[in-house]
Amino acid sequence: MHHEIIIAGFGGQGILFAGQLLTHAGMVEGKHVSWIPSYGPEMRGGTANCSVVISDRGISSPIVTEPTILMAFNGPSLEKFENRIKPEGFIFYNSSIIKRDPQNPKASSYGVPVNEMAEGLGNSKVANMVMLGALIEITKIVSPETLLLSLEKALGRRKKNMLSLNEEALKAGREYAVQRLK
Repeated sequence: MHHEIIIAGFGGQGILFAGQLLTHAGMVEGKHVSWIPSYGPEMRGGTANCSVVISDRGISSPIVTEPTILMAFNGPSLEKFENRIKPEGFIFYNSSIIKRDPQNPKASSYGVPVNEMAEGLGNSKVANMVMLGALIEITKIVSPETLLLSLEKALGRRKKNMLSLNEEALKAGREYAVQRLK
């Protein structure tokens, strides 16, 4: 297993945090991992993306130019990265705000209405967790249990009160994937 992932959207959507969680979960599972953030001068509202590599073998380069997986949280991100996906790759996109299907016929595309789902849970800030839930359900890149352990560690004691909401968002994304995407 070798996945090169780009997670992209606006600053403030939890793009970098989602990448860190995936990377940490991969590391906990004994995989080789890398994470490289990239963002514009404005954190919230500017563009943000990160490259994540999770592999069973050594990683020759952490630079991701042709990802196997794209997680696009906004239209500009889908536009920028969708045609870079390797054949038989995956595109997960935020169908709450991206109103067109990806145009890459070589990739499997999965629209997830993460904004609506997060708002339905009571907090729009967990949209990234909804998307991660769908991603791990479809790709099996890391186990849900490991991702939860990584989330608990990342939130720490200071934000422990956010754990149950984030766990609920991951579960909602996984259930959506089972019911609507598979």
